[in-house]
Amino acid sequence: MDDRKTHRAIPIVMDEGALSEAAVKSAAHSADHYLAGHSHAGGLGASVPAPAPVFLHVAGHPISEAEIAREMQMHRAQSPHEARREAAQTLVIRELVRLECVRLEIEPEPENSETADEALVRQLLEREIETPTPDADAIQHYYAANRERLHHPDRVLVRHILLAAAPGDTSARLRAMQRGEALVAELRTEPDRFGEFAMRHSACPSQEHGGALGWLERGDTVPEFDRQLFMLREGLAGLTVETRYGHHVVHVDAISRGETLVLEEAAPVIAAYLETQSKQNAIHDYLLQLQERYPVEGLDQYETTASL
Repeated sequence: MDDRKTHRAIPIVMDEGALSEAAVKSAAHSADHYLAGHSHAGGLGASVPAPAPVFLHVAGHPISEAEIAREMQMHRAQSPHEARREAAQTLVIRELVRLECVRLEIEPEPENSETADEALVRQLLEREIETPTPDADAIQHYYAANRERLHHPDRVLVRHILLAAAPGDTSARLRAMQRGEALVAELRTEPDRFGEFAMRHSACPSQEHGGALGWLERGDTVPEFDRQLFMLREGLAGLTVETRYGHHVVHVDAISRGETLVLEEAAPVIAAYLETQSKQNAIHDYLLQLQERYPVEGLDQYETTASL
């Protein structure tokens, strides 16, 4: 192997999730195309598929396109190329860990619902990675540099009128939006009738309390309501807020901006963050060391296609 080859750093944070069937089929296209083009002739039922192509190796151990296509199903991504890249990185890391565990004679000892692969990763990192605990000076330095970002949660005091409509019922959702816009128009001239309108029109149990939801923080409601709610100013929202439940007429009675945390309050949060960052950096450096011991060939092409 050419000693001048540059080893690529492998990201260590991988998002897991389900990829759509269409994306998986697209990702597996190269392997399927290869198999279709390299079968033996001889009529229907007589063809013998060739092995899946291999472009990726770890210390000479092959990782085939078929393995990558299967792994892609575990990665959520914006495109098949991106999912293919993440799948290739995951399999490379898995092989690096496997080879090192063989060298160190580490056998998997799964805990709880861990797979054997997950157990090997945990055991290897516990053995090889030391994460220093942030000291008081590091915590103080971070607090001084990021004080404005460290604060108690923002809160909003809200009333609403839910005009219910099923997510897939386009006609019902249009009617709900139109009814909501009509209520907004009336409330602009008669704001004191909000509680009355909530009792008459809202499909939320809060109707019994004039639509009052009380003080809300980020994360207290469904994401789509949460996201729009904290962008509103005090007063009646000029447009309805659409969620999976329908359309909401919203009135923000008050907004409370979270006060800045004092150092004693922020210290545990900062310590946890710094420790996580330190561990991530240590794992990244350790993976680079493993790449020196077990050279990776072919990963560049997956990073190139993902950027197209």
